[in-house]
Amino acid sequence: MLMFTQVRSSDRRVVPAEPNNHTSVMKAVYVVLEPQYQNALTQAATSLNAQNGPLGIDLSGYLIEELRDPDNYADFCADVAQADVFVASLIFIEDLAQKVVDAVTPHRDRLKAAVVFPSMPEVMRLNKLGSFSMAQLGQSKSAIAGFMKKRKESGGAGFQDAMLKLLNTLPTVLKYLPVEKAQDARSFMLSFQYWLGGTPDNLRNFLLMLADKYVFPAAEGENRPELEVADPEVFPDLGIWHPLAPTMFEDLKEYLNWTASRQDLSDEARKGPVIGLVLQRSHIVTGDDAHYVAVIQELEFRGARVLPIFCGGLDFSKPVNTFFYDPLNPEQSLVDGVVSLTGFALVGGPARQDHPKFAHALKRLNRPYMVALPLGSQTTQEWEDSDLGLHPV
Repeated sequence: MLMFTQVRSSDRRVVPAEPNNHTSVMKAVYVVLEPQYQNALTQAATSLNAQNGPLGIDLSGYLIEELRDPDNYADFCADVAQADVFVASLIFIEDLAQKVVDAVTPHRDRLKAAVVFPSMPEVMRLNKLGSFSMAQLGQSKSAIAGFMKKRKESGGAGFQDAMLKLLNTLPTVLKYLPVEKAQDARSFMLSFQYWLGGTPDNLRNFLLMLADKYVFPAAEGENRPELEVADPEVFPDLGIWHPLAPTMFEDLKEYLNWTASRQDLSDEARKGPVIGLVLQRSHIVTGDDAHYVAVIQELEFRGARVLPIFCGGLDFSKPVNTFFYDPLNPEQSLVDGVVSLTGFALVGGPARQDHPKFAHALKRLNRPYMVALPLGSQTTQEWEDSDLGLHPV
């Protein structure tokens, strides 16, 4: 797992090696909760700069906890003041959310694009893509505002899953509407798809789309860079992943058949206990999966079979219910124990957890459940020095 918290945020800045090699340069600033996105974004920007094509990327990035440091926050404010594009994701820590709002609000009207994925309402209001805005979030009486409110009241995980379902259909529908606002709303939903996809290629095309539509739009003349933007690569919302498998599995029987065909498994491992692993899809698609690979390798080396499931949202009870039961006997658990490597509760994320649903899923499973606490966004020393305590698991 990549650890960035012991360096100044400015040390990871990505800039074109030779700015004159590009027709145009876009300056982007991001702040995120999850460190896995930093590596993928860095790869995306570096690949664009290496091509010596029409677009160069000047990219500055921050983990939300880094903004507690006065020097990092000063750098963040300075970067935002010069940025073309601002991106944020999963900003749910109240005092730090306010620091983000204070830094970005004075520059929001000047920014060519501001894209904020699920975060606290005051941060979501910073969203701006052309005519698409969330400045009135929480105050509007529109149908979409009612949908948002209803889903939020039903729980954080349910809201996230509803947004994922909306993502799968809305962009295609909006594509054929000749209304500028609908097209900008489609751009926001496509941005979310690129982001959830999380691969360097998806994030590369996310940056290209923002540059093409909002930083250097066609209306500004013939000197704009000619950019080719690919559609998002979409991954399953629920599935099974193994580092040696050729693909993600959406069908339990296919995974079991693949496991049975493996030549590298010992007879001892084939007869060993089955350990279910609960994983975050974002770590898999961004390539920040070394800790997952290490756990799987160690368990198999020690004679266990593994059933590693993942989820694109925050309701991990769904893949548990889908993949941890015998397909021929839906009430019979297929696993002998479960280890969660997500760092989150089984149902819900940093903003809200659904404890009754969590308890129901584990009571039905009736197997030992262990939660590992990977220090994904801080070192042990930083955790010991922090007054925040454990993250909600």
